[in-house]
Amino acid sequence: MSASGAGQHVVVGLSGGVDSAVTAWLLKEQGYRVSGLFMVNWTEDEAGYCTSAEDFQSARAVAEELQIPLHRVDFSAEYRKRVFDLFLAGYAAGKTPNPDLLCNREVKFQPFREHALRLGADWVATGHYAQITHEADGPHLRRAVDDNKDQTYFLAAVAREHFERVLFPLGGLTKPEVRALAQQAGLPNHARKDSTGICFIGEREFREFLAQYLKPQPGMIEDDAGAVVGQHQGLAFHTLGQRKGLAIGGRRGAREAPWYVVAKDASRNVLVVSQDSAHPRLMTQDIATDAFHWIRRPASMPATLTARIRHRQALQVCAVTAIDGDRVRFRFEQAQRAAVPGQYLVLYDGDECLGSGEIADLG
Repeated sequence: MSASGAGQHVVVGLSGGVDSAVTAWLLKEQGYRVSGLFMVNWTEDEAGYCTSAEDFQSARAVAEELQIPLHRVDFSAEYRKRVFDLFLAGYAAGKTPNPDLLCNREVKFQPFREHALRLGADWVATGHYAQITHEADGPHLRRAVDDNKDQTYFLAAVAREHFERVLFPLGGLTKPEVRALAQQAGLPNHARKDSTGICFIGEREFREFLAQYLKPQPGMIEDDAGAVVGQHQGLAFHTLGQRKGLAIGGRRGAREAPWYVVAKDASRNVLVVSQDSAHPRLMTQDIATDAFHWIRRPASMPATLTARIRHRQALQVCAVTAIDGDRVRFRFEQAQRAAVPGQYLVLYDGDECLGSGEIADLG
């Protein structure tokens, strides 16, 4: 990103949060002509879980303070089709999908970016904690300076061409620095709490939400020796490694220790649990992905790479052991716990994010 925008038009995704507000402020300080674009993804708010109306008022206050125009666009139909429906289908199939990756791939860097460019943008910017370098061979996605806030995991499924003309001004800052800049700039939302959870779920209990869309399919809960220890309401409501919400009371002969989901036996509709948090069925060194999405595929694969199988996991040393068409198999130096089909393996070479693939097979 140039030190000076020199009057170039940048459209910033203003969400109402402090990160996007500071993004807009920084770009204006650098000489860009800034416009804000507020995106509506979810309009069903019968129980008051969606904060879209409150978020828009916050975004509008920021735009007024910065004296920039604010546009509002409704992508709720696209979001339902491209993100929410896939999210439900994944859970119904026994997977654990990640709607944040789907949202970035299917909405924020497709119709959102295209809408911004139709508004005459030279650049599109968001408040993601990531870095992007625009080089002769195309854009390179790189991890943020603040590893605790790095969001490249959520961006790793975006098509490389959709990073063209995209700026991530917060990539070189830490969250405390962003908060300090917001206060220094007098932004009206400088003390606003960060949003948590998935927008269409809000603060409600996850199983309660899923039960509105997926029918219960009760079955037995068995321990790893085959003894029945409880009953579940549906395999879709559980994920590998889960320890809460199993409703398994004290069992004669069992230790006073938590139970963990270690497997789903779909053929018998049985949930398998154990009190061993590192049960062999939870641990694997070999992970294969479905069609791997390369943001940048190295001409020759480095012998050692790193990857993570969930957001905020420390980077794990791994190597590519096989490429079969689009599918890629990895072997990790250390066994990985609860690698869940439906989640994504995100691959790195140093600080560069090379791409991602949906976890398909283990072992």
